[in-house]
Order: sequence, then C-alpha cells, then structure tokens
Amino acid sequence: MAIKSGTQADIAHRTLLSQATVSAAVRELATAGLISTAKDRGKVCLSPLHDVGVGVHLGFNHTTVVARRLDKEFDQVTSQVRSEGVSRGWQRALPDVKQMIEEAIEGTGQQRSHVLSLGIAVPRMINPQTAEFTLPILPPWREGDDPAGDLGSWLGVRALIDNDANLGALAEQTYSTREHAETVVYVKASTGIGAGIIVHNNVLRGHGGMAGEMGHLTVDPDGAVCQCGGRGCLETVIGADALIAQVRAARARNGAPPPETLEQVIVSANAHDAVCMRVIHDAGRRLGHSLAQLCNLLNPDLVVIGGQLAQSQLLLEGCNESLRRFALPGAVAASSKFVLGLSELGTQAEAQGALVLGLRGHEHSGGT
Repeated sequence: MAIKSGTQADIAHRTLLSQATVSAAVRELATAGLISTAKDRGKVCLSPLHDVGVGVHLGFNHTTVVARRLDKEFDQVTSQVRSEGVSRGWQRALPDVKQMIEEAIEGTGQQRSHVLSLGIAVPRMINPQTAEFTLPILPPWREGDDPAGDLGSWLGVRALIDNDANLGALAEQTYSTREHAETVVYVKASTGIGAGIIVHNNVLRGHGGMAGEMGHLTVDPDGAVCQCGGRGCLETVIGADALIAQVRAARARNGAPPPETLEQVIVSANAHDAVCMRVIHDAGRRLGHSLAQLCNLLNPDLVVIGGQLAQSQLLLEGCNESLRRFALPGAVAASSKFVLGLSELGTQAEAQGALVLGLRGHEHSGGT
C-alpha cells in the first residue's frame, strides 16, 4: 500500500476513489489476511510483513537511502545519508551506494532477500517511455550509465527511476498532513532547480520527461551560459554555484573566508550573516518570480519548496514577496486556498518519493 495508513475515508480522500470502492477493496484485502482494521478508530493497517521497500536519491553532492518494512508507517524508515553524491561519476559512486542500501535494509531488521521494490530519484530528466536519461545527458552522468539496471539486478528486483523533483512531489502528495490538493507543485532548490507537478494524482512528465524543468527557464537572455547549453537559465542565477559565487565576491572585499558549499551559505544565513541573508532572500525573490508565472499557468492548490535551500526561511519570505507582486491575485490569495510552504519531509522527500515509485511499479507489474 503506497499511501500511509488511515481510515477508509482518508484513503478515499487521498486516492480520489469512491468510498464504496475503497470499502470493497478493504474487505477483499482483509479476507486475504493482508490488512487489519483497528476497532477503536477504524484505521486500516497492513498485517505484519517482512517485505522491504527501498528508495534512493542520487544527488550531485549527497546520497540518501531510505528503507522501510511495508507494514510500518512511512516515517518509520531507516536511512543512510552521505555528503558525497554522483559528482565523482556513477561507477565510482556505485559501491558506496550499494553499501548504504545494505545498511539501510539491515536497519529494518530484514535481509537483502526481503527487498520487494526499489525506486531511484535523480536530478536529471528521465524519458518516461524508455526510463533512460533524456538528451542531452548532462554531467556527471554519461551515456551508458544505468543506475536502475545496476542496482535492480544487484537486488534482484525491477528498479524504477524518475526525476527527483517529480518524486518529491509524489512524496508530498502521498504523505503530507496538509489537506489533499488536486494540483501540487514541488520545487527542489539545491545544486540546481527543478519542479515536479502532480495533477489529479498523476505526475506530469511530458512526452520526453522534460515537464517541470523550471531551472532552465530563461530569466536573462544575455546571462551566463548554462550547462544545458542555454543562456541565462534560472539555474545560472540561483543555483548553488551562482549563490556561492555571489557570497565570495562580496566577502573578497572584507577578507572574510569564502564559502565552499551551499550548506555553508545557508548556515551562515541562518546565523544572521548579512551577505548570506541577502543572497538567500534575493534567491527567493527570483524563484518567486518564476513561480508566479507557473501559478498563473497552472493555478496549483499547493506549492512546496524542498531541497537544501528550504532549510532557510529567508527563501520562503523572498518567494512570497514576488508571488504577491507578480502572480494574479486570484491564483495565490489566501481566500483561494492556495498554500506555499516548506517540505514537511525535509531532505528525505525525494528518497521517500522514490520508495513510493518502486511500490507503485511493483503493483502495476504484478510483482515481477
């Protein structure tokens, strides 16, 4: 069951299925001994299982693995996090990722043979028709890299892969405590900028998997060249490299030590460093300007900010400023029930979404 446990009414609300359909499914699963219903609150729970679901987020500068026994709540995961990602190349990262998966599985009290499903999140475009990287294949990935194939064959399961912002959106809609939203936009703001969009419980991927590539919207036609080959992309303005460069340029005038990572910029901003506070707040304003255009186009119920930059409230404040200025009032007004907030799942959102993706793929493939 990919959604968190709850009452039958909760399940109907989240899946958009009728109460009658959910009730019939619950009776069938209960008869098969797969679920139980708590008599005191009518809560539907999975019966004890040994099966384990695994979700992996292969970031540029970090890797996150979550593993969960499938009869446990979504937040009862064991996790492994390392501040090294695939920036060194996939083949060099692969042994460490395998070790992290092993340790996360062991944390559930189960063995590798109990893994039922595997989902993988990557900060790159994935063609939904082929499950391969969409051209152009951007560094650090290379032609021939196949993380789903490598990890799936090693675990002996069918692994599924998708863009990490898409999976952040999937996790937020599946597990968020907020009221169920019809249209959800999840923005991952870290090394790069990406957006995942869900409409009516369906991830909007586009025919080539390029939907939501917000980081490659042109915001300055004469700006810096982006790694995608474009010029003046949003990512060149508020991506990690751009923000670090801004802080370094300002500190060069006062002799303060320059930051090496985005995390250092965020920590300094949260500690009230004037330069870092300004850089993060301005990044929020630039992000909010692009989000305003997205809100005018899609009119979402919920926009969630995730990724490293979500660790600073200043980013959200800057976003709100620009949304109020540039979005149509009816699209973002409180009276319209529009919500802009930070991710409730924090830095685990993409890995949690990958775990859900793996489970859904297992269901749809009939367990093969």
